[in-house]
Amino acid sequence: MLKTHYFFACALPDEMKKEIERLTAPMKEEDSFKKYVHPEDYHITLAFLGDAAQENLDAAIDHVTESLHNLGSFPLSLKRFGTFGKSDEPRIFWMGVNPSSTLHQIREKVYEACEEAGFQLETRPFTPHVTVGRKWNKSTRFSKEWLSGFNPEETPGHLIKEIVLYRTHMDRTPKYEAVHTIHLNESP
Repeated sequence: MLKTHYFFACALPDEMKKEIERLTAPMKEEDSFKKYVHPEDYHITLAFLGDAAQENLDAAIDHVTESLHNLGSFPLSLKRFGTFGKSDEPRIFWMGVNPSSTLHQIREKVYEACEEAGFQLETRPFTPHVTVGRKWNKSTRFSKEWLSGFNPEETPGHLIKEIVLYRTHMDRTPKYEAVHTIHLNESP
């Protein structure tokens, strides 16, 4: 039986998901990566909790909700593509976002709230991104020059209004189910 994992993430507005889908279409046509993420699953992970009991999830929800109670929605725009893994054969293909102090503040609050609720979280530096594909699929070696040809010029800002606790379903597409949604205050 597959274990269920949970994570907190910024939910992306539909317009932003459509924009990512449009920007990745040329790579999908070339079959550049083995798997592509379903557009409904696009998100920015803030804290990966792993498998968890309901009482621990409830504690995390309470702590995160309290820590975000006075924060407002904020604009976020797409920046460039990037990868994680081997430089010539990446395992993760992602779309980055322009720097946002609000995003980093929210991530810090969510991360600390989850730790207060008893979760042990990974300690890698936060690199805000939207995973869009996995595993390089071409016989030629991957190059950053190839990838940079797909980077967008300038993209509009989209308002991030929700932080969501998601549950994974590895046997489904889309894979992620919203379990709890925290609405950020509307910005003036």
